[in-house]
Amino acid sequence: MVIADSKAQAIAFDLNSIDQRFIDDPYPVLANLREHDPVHINPDGSLYLTRYEDVRAVYRDRTMISDKTVAFKDKFGDGPLYTHHTTSLIFNDPPYHTTVRKLLASAFTARKLAEMEPLIGEIVDTLLDELQGAGDVDFVTAFAMRLPTEVISFMLGVPKEHRKKLRGFSLAILGALDPVVSGARLEAGNEAVSEFSDMLSDLINHRRANPEGAGQGEVLEALIFGEFEGRKLTQEELIQNCIFLLNAGHETTTSLMANGVGMLLQSPEQYRLLASTPDLVDSAVEEILRFESPLQIGNRLTTVESLIGGKTIPAGTYIHTSIAAANRDPQVFQKPDTVDITRVPNRHLAFITGIHVCLGATLARYEGRIAFRKLIERFPEMKPAGTPKRMPLARFRGFSELPVRF
Repeated sequence: MVIADSKAQAIAFDLNSIDQRFIDDPYPVLANLREHDPVHINPDGSLYLTRYEDVRAVYRDRTMISDKTVAFKDKFGDGPLYTHHTTSLIFNDPPYHTTVRKLLASAFTARKLAEMEPLIGEIVDTLLDELQGAGDVDFVTAFAMRLPTEVISFMLGVPKEHRKKLRGFSLAILGALDPVVSGARLEAGNEAVSEFSDMLSDLINHRRANPEGAGQGEVLEALIFGEFEGRKLTQEELIQNCIFLLNAGHETTTSLMANGVGMLLQSPEQYRLLASTPDLVDSAVEEILRFESPLQIGNRLTTVESLIGGKTIPAGTYIHTSIAAANRDPQVFQKPDTVDITRVPNRHLAFITGIHVCLGATLARYEGRIAFRKLIERFPEMKPAGTPKRMPLARFRGFSELPVRF
C-alpha cells in the first residue's frame, strides 16, 4: 500500500506547482520520483528527469539544445529579461554559443586564474579578520556573498560603490527562471536587468576608451577587444554576457560557500575531520557540490525523437534535468544522503557536462578550496547560532540567512 501510494504521488507530481516545502527539502520527493517515475511527464507535457544516467545522457546529446527563445517569449514577453536570457551564453547553442564561449574563456585561462589566486587569498583573509571575535553573525551576508562579489567584480572592473547591489540583481534575474514565477518577481527581474545593463554599459564604454586602465586580472578589456574567427561581441552581447558572468560567478559561489558551511555544521564529525585533516579540502568541496548543488535544475529541448530512460520522447519536448536528484542517485553514489568529505571518486554533475559545462567551474573550485581551508583553520570551533532560511528558489539552492557563531 505504501509503495502504491508513493508511486501515485510520483506520477501526480507537477514541477509547476511546487511550494516552499519542496524548496526547503526536495530530496525525499526527488528520491520517490527517481524510484517510481524517473522519466516523469509533467501536466504541461515537459519531462522531469531524476536518474543520473538519464541526466548525463541528455547533457551529452548534441541533439538536445539549450535555446529557449520560444519558451521565454511565452514566459517573459518582450523586455529586459527576454533580451538577457536569449542573448547570454547559457541559453544558446552553436554557432553563437561556440563564438561567445571562446571569447568569454579569455576570462578563465590558466594564466588569469593564477593571477587571481593571491587576490582570492587576500579577500578571504580580510573577511575572516572581520569575523574574528564577531560572535553571532549571518554567514551569508558576512562572508558567503562578499567573497565572490569581490572576485568577479574585480575581474569585470565593477567599482566598490556598485558591488552592494549585485546580490539583489542576481537573485531577481535568476529567480525569474523558476518554474513558477509571480508577476511581482517578473517585474523585479526586468528592473534588475535594466539597471544592471545601464551600469555595465557605462563600465564597458569607459574601458573601451581607456584600455590601459585595466588592472591585473581584470578581463573586461579582453572581452571588449577579443575576436574569434573575426567576430567580436556587440555592445548588447557584451552587456548581457557580463551580467551572465556576474550572476554565474556570484550566486553559485555564494551558495557553494553557504551550503558548505551549512552542510558541515549539520555533520559536525565531518567538520572535525576537515579541521584535523585540511588536505581533505579538495574532496570536501566536491562533496559540497554533490550534496547541495547550487544549481538544482537544468533544461534542454529535444530537436528529434529521442529515447530517454526507455521512453520515446517526441521532438520539441522540454526537459527539466534534476541535478539535485542525479547527484544523490544510489546507483552512482554509495550512501548518497550521507555527507562524506573523503568521497573519491565523486562524479557529480553540479557543473553539468558536455558543451555547456560550467565556464567558471575552475574559478569556483579555487574560491572554495582557498576559503574553506582558511575558514576551518581560523575557526575550527564554529557553531550554528540559529535557524537558517533557504532562498525561496527552486532552480538555485542556497541560504538567504545562515546564523553562525565564531
